[in-house]
Amino acid sequence: MNSTSPAIVAQNAVRRLPRWALIGLCAAYVLAGFWGRAPWKGADIAELGYMLEMAAGHTRWMQPTLAGLAPENDGLLAYWIGAWMLQLAPSNWAPELVTRLPFMAMLALTLVATWYGVYYLARSPRAQPVAFAFGGEARPNDYARALADGGLLALMACLGLARPSHEVTSYLVQLTCTTLTFYAVAASPYRRWTPLAALVLGLGGLALSGAPTVALVLGAASAVLTRLLSDADAEGRQRLGWPREASLAAAGVTAAVGALVYQLDLAHWRLVWPSFGETRSLARLLLWFAWPAWPLALWSLWRWRHHLRNGRWPLHLGLPICFVAVSVAITFTTQPADRALLLGLPALATLAAFALPTLSRSMGALIDWFTLLFFTSAALVIWVVWLAMQTGFPAQPAANVARLAPGFRPELSWLPLLCAVAATGAWMWLVKWRAGRHRAAIWKSLVLPAGGAALGWILLMTLWLPLLDYALSYASMVQSARALMGTATCAEVYGLSPDQTAAFQVHGDLRLVPTGSATRCDWLLVDRNQLVGWLETHDGPNWIYETNVWRQGEQRESVLVYRRAGS
Repeated sequence: MNSTSPAIVAQNAVRRLPRWALIGLCAAYVLAGFWGRAPWKGADIAELGYMLEMAAGHTRWMQPTLAGLAPENDGLLAYWIGAWMLQLAPSNWAPELVTRLPFMAMLALTLVATWYGVYYLARSPRAQPVAFAFGGEARPNDYARALADGGLLALMACLGLARPSHEVTSYLVQLTCTTLTFYAVAASPYRRWTPLAALVLGLGGLALSGAPTVALVLGAASAVLTRLLSDADAEGRQRLGWPREASLAAAGVTAAVGALVYQLDLAHWRLVWPSFGETRSLARLLLWFAWPAWPLALWSLWRWRHHLRNGRWPLHLGLPICFVAVSVAITFTTQPADRALLLGLPALATLAAFALPTLSRSMGALIDWFTLLFFTSAALVIWVVWLAMQTGFPAQPAANVARLAPGFRPELSWLPLLCAVAATGAWMWLVKWRAGRHRAAIWKSLVLPAGGAALGWILLMTLWLPLLDYALSYASMVQSARALMGTATCAEVYGLSPDQTAAFQVHGDLRLVPTGSATRCDWLLVDRNQLVGWLETHDGPNWIYETNVWRQGEQRESVLVYRRAGS
């Protein structure tokens, strides 16, 4: 045991969080947002369009295009995974559901890898609590298991994790691969082959999913960290030859990934230096995106500061600090910033977990009360707005919905309603449980934050899902155009973005080709903002204007529909 540790934990404080409760919470969090939702605008539907093109053989797998447009993300791994699933699944399955299945598994793997990463870090000697004079302190394995439960709860409590982790994009692949790399370094003192396999998958997956520079930086950092650790952290060194073997393995894998990056010419880091105003915006992003993990992480660094002063940082602090620093650095230098910050959430949750043994009773009560008020109020707002959509009462929320989503007609669906009622009932039970006498468990302060975040996400994905689909998807816009086009199977496009193009492909079952290609179609789709450019550069056959369709509530994003003269 570590006599300089700020953690004072008795054995009765490390009792396990019931597995059925933890697994049920994780399952509900993973399923909500993947099941029953339409693809939303942006990368969520754009990458689905590229997957469909690749699966159908309409584009090359190494250089995919969608109606002549190259993808905005250089990472190909996500496209390959989705295309492979589309080829393996039955043809009558919805493509959006098929492509989501492996990404659901990736999110689940991220949660599992985070749990085991915290577990192995908490087992290190310098992470252990103070030894009591007459015994009774927490046993290492039980202490590590309790902190791992807390780390997983801290990750699910992060507000910024919900939406990007439930989209079929390369960013979820990057999150999973980063977490695998994190786990590989954390578990290297105790395991040999599993961490090595995780390191290969993590660094290789990062390189192929659009983050090759991050892969090389994290790989080099992992090699250095495992080599510079103090002997006190090297439990099992005689048995495994650690940290030398782990360091050499990390260096070798990093070198192999570097060769892959060079061979495939993957290194294209587009640096963006933010202005003063953008820096303030990024600072606000940090505040809410990583809430509530970042305040606990700062508290953890303060309480464990004596371990950081001598320059020989222990693994349980040095590893998550390194991963968080890399994530924050790329957040301020790349776009999109929120997706870059996503990669640091598992490490930030790890630091938050090590704050749990050091929290005072008053601070734990403050966290509970703030969480209770915040998420209960948020749930109440969601329910009131849903009631207003269904009945028109209260009048003001109903009027706000009608103003923000003109044309939206709510429909009562019993299965989502039952799921929302069950989630709300579970939250009430959780609040009642937390109000009881459960002072012993060190993970208790993160139960309400994680449960509240899951509650809010589940309510949004059940009660508000029709409204969100209406506002964030292109389904109704495509259906309006498709009703006019009849049985047409293809259309020429000009100026459409990748997500607009994918929307007509997914929702309209159309084969889209760029204007001027060898394929001749009777219909033309033109982005309204690109109309002048199209008129100036195209003197070909005459087109007859038919209609203008736009995304719900956003007339600035509209598509002009033309029919070829004589067709």
